Amino acid sequence: MRAGIRRRRETAVAVLCVLLGAACATEERPTIAVPPADARLPAPQNLSWLSRQALRAMLGASVGLGLNSGYVAMFARDGHIVHAVSSGYADIEGGRPMNLDTRFRIASMTKPITAVAAMTLVEEGRLGLDDPVSKYIARAADLRVATAHDAGADGRIPTEPLERPLTVRDLLLFSSGIGAKDDKSTDLGRRWAENDIYLGAGSLAERVDRILSAPLFEQPGTRWRYGWSADVLARVVEVAAGRPFGEVVHQRILEPLGMTQTGFLGDAVPPLAGGGVAAMYTHDEAGEVVRLDSPASDASDWTPGGSGLIATAGDYMRFALMLWNKGEYDGVRILRPETVERMTQPHVASGVLIDEGIGGLGWGLGMAVVVDSDASVTPDRDGDFWWAGYYGTTFFVSPSTGLVGIAMTQNQPRDADDIPYPVHLAQGLGFFGL
Repeated sequence: MRAGIRRRRETAVAVLCVLLGAACATEERPTIAVPPADARLPAPQNLSWLSRQALRAMLGASVGLGLNSGYVAMFARDGHIVHAVSSGYADIEGGRPMNLDTRFRIASMTKPITAVAAMTLVEEGRLGLDDPVSKYIARAADLRVATAHDAGADGRIPTEPLERPLTVRDLLLFSSGIGAKDDKSTDLGRRWAENDIYLGAGSLAERVDRILSAPLFEQPGTRWRYGWSADVLARVVEVAAGRPFGEVVHQRILEPLGMTQTGFLGDAVPPLAGGGVAAMYTHDEAGEVVRLDSPASDASDWTPGGSGLIATAGDYMRFALMLWNKGEYDGVRILRPETVERMTQPHVASGVLIDEGIGGLGWGLGMAVVVDSDASVTPDRDGDFWWAGYYGTTFFVSPSTGLVGIAMTQNQPRDADDIPYPVHLAQGLGFFGL
């Protein structure tokens, strides 16, 4: 029901935007060079004229109506960039427009990059999917599982031992029992909120040790849960690799792929300058766009695995095209084809984001996989894989159509129902333009 309501609202917004036809969206030539997956294949046609005009009108109207501060959208088909467009402002007060060089806080779109970093180590035999996490993080040897979410008469949350060790696979599948700060209605939820990994100071190791002091929500392997699994995975990666997580990401993914505008604020190599990053906005109670301070994930003293990366749309397109092309981009192989195939299969067949009223999704190793396109919120195909970020960024790869898309804005939702409709509509218009 909720997904159906969302579909109808998205359609209404799309029609309104096209009718308004605001002309503040700008079609741009991409600044990145994207080679074809196979030089023997001709370059595909651009998105259809109608789709391109609708996309420009929709993004322009979204800015004009005050829905968001600005957007960047980019599409590739069969390895070629076929369309790129920007709209609105990266900094409203400073008059700085959005363009393809604007950098965004991609938040949870960091998670697939963390998963790829882990899988490079799996391929080398330095990390095993069934390795116990306690092999890399001593604190994980003492984990216990809550048997109730509220404390008993003694003031303690009742717990039981692990039925089996927490594994690296559990972290990739988000079936670790590791929670987040979202539910503060129970004693267990409040315990996790008190240990919020993004608050306070400390290294990745110190923050992971802090959150692992709380009981798990359920036994590993029993339920998909959106929490801080990717942050714990990042700590596993840096222990297995023998170097800081930020260095692992740079050396194994960002540098080989030419993602020169991507990194953590806390990176040692190379440091990421603050210039060119889009300002953060939200809506006040009257629905007006208002500027926000930088989020806690901007902290420069650590490199999280579940959030924290800053990137351009073009940089993330390189990463997405590497996944589309079975682990290789521009002659550089990051993963073997069979590894990407393994990552993009639905190992978890149901329950993904079901608490948000979103259906049709499974979960691979570090990203969502569409298992029922008729039930999903966004226009897509079975077998597509994707993920999104809290501040209105998303990417998707559609193996059956050859379409890869990136859409980015920088607007913090007011609540769980503040969905970035224009971002999802951009995805739909990409499919419509095939």
